[in-house]
Amino acid sequence: MITSNLKCIMAYKGVTIAELVELARVSHDTIARIRLTKRIGECKLNTLERIAKALGCKVKDLFEEERDA
Repeated sequence: MITSNLKCIMAYKGVTIAELVELARVSHDTIARIRLTKRIGECKLNTLERIAKALGCKVKDLFEEERDA
């Protein structure tokens, strides 16, 4: 399962949803979905790249793979 680290990264960097929407040129719904949903099923790589660039991190930092026990 892929889980989102976006909420934690945003909190650490002090970035609001509105700021990230403007910086990454991504819709509010997209940011909210990625940020609030623990399980992420699908997201375009281009979108992840824009979000990561806006936050000053790598795409791989946005998500974490949890292995099933």
